[in-house]
Amino acid sequence: MNNRLIPLEDTWLDVVRKAVRGLHFPEGELEKKSGLSAGSLGEILSGHLREEDLRKLAPTLGLNPTRLIDLAEGRYHPGGIPLPEGIAMFTTPWHDFEGHSYLAWDPNQSSGVRTAAAFDTGSDASEMLSFVESHHLDLGQVFLTHGHGDHVFDLDRILEKTIASALQGDREETPGVQPFSPGRTFRIGSLEIETRSTWGHAKGGVTYVIKGLEKPVAVVGDAIFAGSMGGPIVSYAACLETNRKEIFSLPPETLICPGHGPLTTVALEMQHNPFF
Repeated sequence: MNNRLIPLEDTWLDVVRKAVRGLHFPEGELEKKSGLSAGSLGEILSGHLREEDLRKLAPTLGLNPTRLIDLAEGRYHPGGIPLPEGIAMFTTPWHDFEGHSYLAWDPNQSSGVRTAAAFDTGSDASEMLSFVESHHLDLGQVFLTHGHGDHVFDLDRILEKTIASALQGDREETPGVQPFSPGRTFRIGSLEIETRSTWGHAKGGVTYVIKGLEKPVAVVGDAIFAGSMGGPIVSYAACLETNRKEIFSLPPETLICPGHGPLTTVALEMQHNPFF
């Protein structure tokens, strides 16, 4: 996996459209507040990039204009970020895009079968299941970041092929999955998994912070992407608030493992994400 070769999940236009949808401006209000004509605004929302107009629009949407322009002109990508020993990423197709699922285990558990946990399933868990077998891992849990189809599609097969149980935040509703209240801590060998509520994209979204590897790792689902965040399906305000509170409060070196797009870090998103 070369992180440099994984494209960003969202373009500058995706970011702008997510902000517009999330803020629910009454008709004519966005033009009035931004000082842009309806024609200029329409051109932006159709994908025509004019830096001067985008700089006018961004503050009205609560977006950082310089970061948004950097995104639009291709000046931001997290670059080469390796995964630490003890975690693997699996990428599978879903309609016209790709999604990631993850597997974590205690690399210091050297003797016998090592305990592991999966985070989401992707659309096809074949590679993950082969990895579990070839690396002599004992898959005990499947932690779901949220219940959207691209994250849970192959759950039944994982549960059938392994002894794992599935868990998710208690505001999500996925049949056969055990609910828990975010804030609870789990263990994989000597690793600690801290759970944080990052709802907004989904009503029960959870971020899993894995401690005990070379660096802290946050499996975030669709809460945040490199240079963007998940669409505000439930609450735009909650997307912003929970990302600030639960993800940006993590140590800057924390590796962010998103559901889509390249790996990133807390430090990089604090410096480059237009939403913040």
